[in-house]
Amino acid sequence: MQKIGFIGTGVMGSGIINNLLKKNYQVYIYTRTESKAEPLIKKGAKWFNSPKDVVENTDIIFSMVGFPKDVEDVYFNSEKGVFKDLKSGQIIVDMTTSTPTLAKKIGEKAEKIGALALDAPVSGGDVGARDGKLTIMVGGSKKAFEELKPIFDIIGKSNHYFGSYGAGQNAKMANQIMIAGTMTGMTEMLVYAKAAGLDLPSIIETVSGGSGDNWSLENYAPRILDGDFKPGFFSKHFLKDLRIAIDESEKMKLDLPATQQAKKLYEQLVDKENLGNDGTQALVKLWW
Repeated sequence: MQKIGFIGTGVMGSGIINNLLKKNYQVYIYTRTESKAEPLIKKGAKWFNSPKDVVENTDIIFSMVGFPKDVEDVYFNSEKGVFKDLKSGQIIVDMTTSTPTLAKKIGEKAEKIGALALDAPVSGGDVGARDGKLTIMVGGSKKAFEELKPIFDIIGKSNHYFGSYGAGQNAKMANQIMIAGTMTGMTEMLVYAKAAGLDLPSIIETVSGGSGDNWSLENYAPRILDGDFKPGFFSKHFLKDLRIAIDESEKMKLDLPATQQAKKLYEQLVDKENLGNDGTQALVKLWW
């Protein structure tokens, strides 16, 4: 069985790693602080203290970190990055939501070595990662995509190949543009219903049963009513995604006013209210 490396053990990464361990894969992990990986180590994962060490001991290397600058460091750090010891025939898969430009840079560098590269961001949040029901959006080497389908089937309910390097990241931007609309719609729906004196559990049930139903409503509205703002997906990471989406849209000479407004709201939440470590459902705190 192939040995799998996984760089990044946050909310999403931990869920994915758990599902791989359940299928008896050997998983070698790296995160900056070993203590944060302790629950995974207890389940059988082996911890290394650098991405370079993970690469030396595995066949396939996944990464899922916070921001594009973190991806850059994981892969291109001159002393302990992935490319320090990556060899021909190995496969690298960045699952971070990052920029199409960086995905292309990683893919082209891998090609020169003779390695295979994929950009494979996901959708589905903490619940999808935990339950192995993520949607995986893939760009890069078609050969690597075909080889990794059995692994993608373990961690996701669906996977889709969109083309060469960066195509997976562009697909994720399309996804985040849609999520931006459902998050602002769900938030303003609750704000309006509360101001009108409606019973909020009943209004959630009613809207969920009609054409207004959506993933954000089903998964985040109940958390809001419970006062649960723990991150299934960090607000600061969603703001990062919206900034990438707007930047990429501007490169294509597109004007996306609704997404621009969502970005402004999350900038207020993250930059002004300092709530970037709350989940995306914390957007309601701008009103409540």
